Amino acid sequence: MSDRLKTLVFAVVMCIVCSILLTTASRGLQRFQEKNILMDMRRNILKSVNLVKEGVPYSYGEIEKLFTDNIQPIWVDPSGRQVEENRRSEQDFRLYLYTQNGSATAYIVPINSRGLWGKIHGYLAIESDGSTVSGFTVYKHSETPGLGGEIEKQWFQNNWVGKKIVDQAGQFVSIGIAKGAVTDKIPPAKQMNYVDGISGATLTGKYLSAGIRQILQQYEPVSISFRSRPKADSTSRSKAANPD
Repeated sequence: MSDRLKTLVFAVVMCIVCSILLTTASRGLQRFQEKNILMDMRRNILKSVNLVKEGVPYSYGEIEKLFTDNIQPIWVDPSGRQVEENRRSEQDFRLYLYTQNGSATAYIVPINSRGLWGKIHGYLAIESDGSTVSGFTVYKHSETPGLGGEIEKQWFQNNWVGKKIVDQAGQFVSIGIAKGAVTDKIPPAKQMNYVDGISGATLTGKYLSAGIRQILQQYEPVSISFRSRPKADSTSRSKAANPD
């Protein structure tokens, strides 16, 4: 075999070996990334109902146990009825129930809203009264750091706790983001339906407000079912709204 042919064979073999190694490494890295993404999503679901604390490190095993012990993922149809996993359609929505001792104490709605520069992903948790926000988190966005990017900061997310998605008459109105401080911009009777805005990020607030309103409107049948339950029964079932 000539030296030229040997060189060519060696080069081909090395290319094949490198290709195999890169493919194997890529697949391993992809699995690692998918695991981290899932962990981050679950951590944010848990955070929305105050089961994990901001800034505290948790292992994958700890997050997995907290999620398995407390969160029940389900699907609901547009009427708010629970749908079995093997019967769901593209029109059905994902919902997470926070359960304690077999009772639903809150439900968690996935947020996938338009932002100024891209999608905003997070979770909004609502108490079993079907009206009061118990937590809001953002785990992925493309907003400008220091401006719209403040949506990921704790001060902004804390604003949502205790706010109402209904007005004083009990009618759905969603939650809006004010153009500044709520106490300065919003009439007292409506302040429970707004959170403080972010300076210099009016459009981010506008798009996120509109997106959350649209999403909560889709989940309103679920919220209505929670609001219509007697107080003594408001947390007595771990199934979604309208289980019939």
